[in-house]
Amino acid sequence: MANFIKCEKCGSILGMFVKGEGEVCSPDLTKIPVITEGEKAPKHKPVVEIDGDNITVKVGEAAHPMDDDHYIQFVAVSVDNELYAKCFEPGDVAEATFTIGADKADAAVAYAFCNLHGLWSSE
Repeated sequence: MANFIKCEKCGSILGMFVKGEGEVCSPDLTKIPVITEGEKAPKHKPVVEIDGDNITVKVGEAAHPMDDDHYIQFVAVSVDNELYAKCFEPGDVAEATFTIGADKADAAVAYAFCNLHGLWSSE
């Protein structure tokens, strides 16, 4: 499972590839909690479609808004020791296809980050 950290000072979001000992080392850094269920899940939880070597990640069962004040900032797929990601801006379609190999597809976990409602996971 991937870990994501947000800098509360500048708003940057970091994907953590190697987990260190203990908590984050700066008071400005916060580990982003992962959400998998709840009333907002239908528009936020990533939906994964596997087609051979490709994994397509769509955000939600119903289309998520991509407005200036409410949108998906990125989707990511974590598989083995690899992290694939795509960033979005308002007006984009929150969907991405990654080529990862059919042998790894079943182990993949998808993430979507909403600027208002946080980090969602397919698991």
